[in-house]
Amino acid sequence: MVVAGDFKNGITFDMDGQVMQVIEFQHVKPGKGAAFVRTKLRNVITGAVVEKTFSPTDKFEDARIDRKDMQYLYSDGDLYYFMDMESYEQIPLNADKLSENFKYVKEEMICTIKSYKGNVFSVEPPMFVELEIIDAEPGVKGDTATGTTKNATVETGAVVRVPLFINQGERIRIDTRTGEYLERA
Repeated sequence: MVVAGDFKNGITFDMDGQVMQVIEFQHVKPGKGAAFVRTKLRNVITGAVVEKTFSPTDKFEDARIDRKDMQYLYSDGDLYYFMDMESYEQIPLNADKLSENFKYVKEEMICTIKSYKGNVFSVEPPMFVELEIIDAEPGVKGDTATGTTKNATVETGAVVRVPLFINQGERIRIDTRTGEYLERA
């Protein structure tokens, strides 16, 4: 059980059938009246953020989010197949479980599968990936203003902004959280 008076950042709990995570909290003791806990909560499954006030004695059921590293195998239409590296069991997941930054993932990469009570709700790609440039606009000689970038298509089909000196066939490192070019690989 989780008591509202013991809230800390990052704690997850079950509130009215919803899995919530504490983003911010503040214990408030006004001069008059009872104390309360002001919180900012994120619904772990939908990502919605709400602000809510609780009595310090409110109790909630603990919510345990399971994280498991699995290898991305292939996609077949709207289904994406992942394999458990320990049991070699394969699970298919719908495209709606994948995040926007999944476009940087290629086959055989390890992703983190998040689930609650056995139901998968999210797939997190690795933070950094190395991909090959399959198409890049040529850099124009003399066009070297500071910070100038161009579009480049990587092997997964995603388009990334890269510096002018990066050419087709080179391998680059990408931060999947922001989609930004980091360095040559």
